[in-house]
Amino acid sequence: MQTPEVEPDLKPLPDPRALTLLDAILPQVAFDGWSDGAFVAAVDECGLPIVQARSVCPRGATDLAILFHTQGDAAMVAALSSSDLSDMRFRDKVSLAVQLRLDAVTDKEAVRRGSALFGLPHMVPDGSKLIWGTADAIWTALGDTSDDINWYTKRATLSAVYGSVVLYWLGDDTDDGQATSDFIDRRIENVMQFESFKAAVNKNPLLKPLAGAIAQLTSRVKAPSAPPDDLPGSWRTPR
Repeated sequence: MQTPEVEPDLKPLPDPRALTLLDAILPQVAFDGWSDGAFVAAVDECGLPIVQARSVCPRGATDLAILFHTQGDAAMVAALSSSDLSDMRFRDKVSLAVQLRLDAVTDKEAVRRGSALFGLPHMVPDGSKLIWGTADAIWTALGDTSDDINWYTKRATLSAVYGSVVLYWLGDDTDDGQATSDFIDRRIENVMQFESFKAAVNKNPLLKPLAGAIAQLTSRVKAPSAPPDDLPGSWRTPR
């Protein structure tokens, strides 16, 4: 029997025209990257007026690169929701989610080119937001209900793990990808060791005063009421 604990996070569907453009641009990305030239070629192939295409994707190929990533997140959540997690340790659930996210990639070269794009100084906020969004999607799909500082630390830690996994995976040329799977397990184990260390510190009677002071300071930190607007890389105009 499948566990009911994982439910897909329902979000508005992307514009069908953007999905059409995404399919058209992927063959171009391998040669031209997520560039304006690749975007124009995709627009021509789809037969869309350029003005209409720009209205759908104001930043051109960048918007399609972002859509490519978020579509991968959605595919991962869907795959996770249909997986039987009932007999798995939590660390194994996280490892599976990260592996499923890699498996959702339909074009590895597009990810490689995307890493180059979002590694540019002016694109780093967008790249950080995407990685954070992946970590948030994983924790949310696995049923995370934290509403305090742990909401942030969980996602920050997993963001670092996922970022390093992607870089390792891009350089993994083994046929079965076992090296990447082993790397994922090692990184998740490191995270769990850190969590165990934090728990041990909190239980240490000699450190209780310090732990209490830290807890008091962090007790006011709450999870954002609207996560999509509070992700790294976002900017909300003050009212």
